[in-house]
Amino acid sequence: MDTWWWAPAAGVVSLAYAGYLAASVARREVGTPQMQALMEAIHEGAMAFLRREYRAIAVFVAVLFLVLAAPGLVPQITPQTAVCFVLGAACSVLAGFFGMQIATRVNARTAHGARQGLAEAMRVAFPGGAVMGMTVVGLGILGVGMLYLWLRDPNQVIGFSLGASSVALFARVGGGIYTKGADVGADLVGKVEAGIPEDDPRNPAVIADAVGDNVGDVAGMGADLFESYVGSVIAGLAIGLAQHGERGAGLALTLAAVGVVSAILGTFFVRAGGGCNPQAALRAGTFAAAAFMLVGSYFVTRALFGDVRAFWATAVGLASGIVIGLVAEYYTSGREVQRLAASARTGPATVIIAGTALGMLSTVVPLVVIALSTIAAFRLADFYGIALAAIGMLSITGMTVSVDAYGPIADNSAGIAEMAGLGQDVRGVADQLDAAGNTTAAIAKGFAIGSAALTALALFFFYRQAAGLESINIMDPDVTAGLFIGGIVPFLFAALAMRAVGRTAELMVAEVRRQFREIPGLLEGKARPEYARCVDIATAGALREMVVPGLSAVAVPLVVGFALGKEALGGLLGGAIVTGVPLALYLANSGGAWDNAKKFIEEGHHGGKGSDAHKAAVIGDTVGDPYKDTAGPSLNILIKLMTVVALVFAPLFR
Repeated sequence: MDTWWWAPAAGVVSLAYAGYLAASVARREVGTPQMQALMEAIHEGAMAFLRREYRAIAVFVAVLFLVLAAPGLVPQITPQTAVCFVLGAACSVLAGFFGMQIATRVNARTAHGARQGLAEAMRVAFPGGAVMGMTVVGLGILGVGMLYLWLRDPNQVIGFSLGASSVALFARVGGGIYTKGADVGADLVGKVEAGIPEDDPRNPAVIADAVGDNVGDVAGMGADLFESYVGSVIAGLAIGLAQHGERGAGLALTLAAVGVVSAILGTFFVRAGGGCNPQAALRAGTFAAAAFMLVGSYFVTRALFGDVRAFWATAVGLASGIVIGLVAEYYTSGREVQRLAASARTGPATVIIAGTALGMLSTVVPLVVIALSTIAAFRLADFYGIALAAIGMLSITGMTVSVDAYGPIADNSAGIAEMAGLGQDVRGVADQLDAAGNTTAAIAKGFAIGSAALTALALFFFYRQAAGLESINIMDPDVTAGLFIGGIVPFLFAALAMRAVGRTAELMVAEVRRQFREIPGLLEGKARPEYARCVDIATAGALREMVVPGLSAVAVPLVVGFALGKEALGGLLGGAIVTGVPLALYLANSGGAWDNAKKFIEEGHHGGKGSDAHKAAVIGDTVGDPYKDTAGPSLNILIKLMTVVALVFAPLFR
């Protein structure tokens, strides 16, 4: 069998497996009529947001398609690039839509499984998340593989990455604004002011909050890693083709195919037996997928490439991804979180100071790992080695997204258990699933940032190649200016995202307060809140606020490229990577640590729920919400999208 077909074949297998998992979880029992009603409310809210968001994205995609495809308007860019752009956007949208359909149907089924025990709940939640994981890698490798077989030119196939990046940015920013606008409103008024528990049905923002978990961590994270995944493979194709001919390009695609199969095999190691430990089960699946990838990539590299150094470059990337994930886990759980929770005893100021310091400290090891990985991969196989390291890190994306998408399913199931009044035993089981989901979410965010760094570096070297630059001289004033502009862009972008969350949260807080004030008997549980009003506020706020950050990510590299030239644009990309990666790590890990410190106190430590320490921790968590779920994750996409925009339009710059 021709190895060029391995990648599309792996994509078809992955999509078939996703379909099988979707059908299997759909057969599970939903539970009581009240549980079904809650599931439908969350599902309808999530799909309504996605439809409105995708309509807005469609306008952007259509305009950019016309620019790319119009005869003579951009003569250096072929119509095939424009077609690839639309297909990349369509695949990203399709992955998010399908994953969201399943995730919002599995939450009540997971809560019902929790009535029978932890193992049964786990058997529902993880396959539900795996649908998203397998869809992301299936569509990604199928799209890239088929387009390369058609065009045989990575400079045209890069349009697929531009489409994926465009959708990812809007999905991540829009989803992040939605989820955290709703979450902050629900927490500040419900938990701090009214003193009611989390996920209490009396809280008008509770459904919007549950919807937000899905639009942020299912559709948003899925689009983020879909973008990284296809970007790393295309960079590997381009650099491999330039340095080693068809042999180098073929290895990049085949390694991606091995990773897809490894991720599928890894899902079978997430076992939920008696005495189930969700965290251990998820970790076992991830390590199993990595082990299969390591073994498979060795034999594939020996057979197709002959040079074992290419295998070691791939292994460096794979190991780096695991280390970065473990570092994120260390700083967002265990002793670090317990120390942070203890600081809440003296008030909100100390918990925020401690969380800020923790986040800054958490950037050190991942950045050192990325630096060492880059050096090692380059010395093993030149720039192709860096591209292979990025492919290695992202090879088990199917497993990573599966584990991450499990998180919001578990979170929603805990909320449904609370709102449906299933009792403390069921809520306790759901909380155990949720606790594992919180940790996996922190690991996935760290992994996403690390993979974004390596992918951006690989794409950066592809840009250097496409722009015909031998080197970039940082002593050139234009390049220095580009470095500074690139360095400030992540801060500007994060500020825009944080402000957007703040404005949406203000509207949400005002609405929740209004309902508590104007609806008689609401706080006593005698009246039903107007959930739809909060869903509408979050949706409108997210769609309105995502426009400026999204357009700025496309506009900045174009302005710098036309005004200062392609070498200065290289400086911009380098500056954005150097500041964007540590800023994203700081924001993600601080936010994750504040969240878990609050949950640690809610377990009964330092006075438990309702104590002064708990109120301080809730404020810390509220500050951290837009850190970890809006600003931080959006920076991953920013640095990759700017690099892809530079790549596509490189022929136009002087």
